[in-house]
Amino acid sequence: MNRFMRVLGVAVLAVVVCLIFILASGTGDSSLASPAPQKSAQDVYLDKCAVCHAKDGSGNTAKGRKVKAKDLRSAEIQKMSDADLIKDVGKGKGKDMDGFEKELGADMVKQLVAYCRSFAKQ
Repeated sequence: MNRFMRVLGVAVLAVVVCLIFILASGTGDSSLASPAPQKSAQDVYLDKCAVCHAKDGSGNTAKGRKVKAKDLRSAEIQKMSDADLIKDVGKGKGKDMDGFEKELGADMVKQLVAYCRSFAKQ
């Protein structure tokens, strides 16, 4: 029994040393070490919104013209409260604009609204 316990102890120690070496050398699964970087509001806008609202917020795209997407640079949109814009982006608007709160989360919706506000300054 004593010999078995010594062998078991050495084996456990060897496994621990190997794990420490793997983690320290960075050859392990890096997804465990750090989460994937979060997309910026600009990246999300370009991915989800620009197809209708255009890269510059003008709404001047084929799909944007078809669905009559609002010009995000316009006084009409820029005068809206943050709460109203957050609601529209989060819940959707009419039959042509999907809501994004469930997919992106409330924080990213707020960031998107802030990003859309930047179009007025261009």
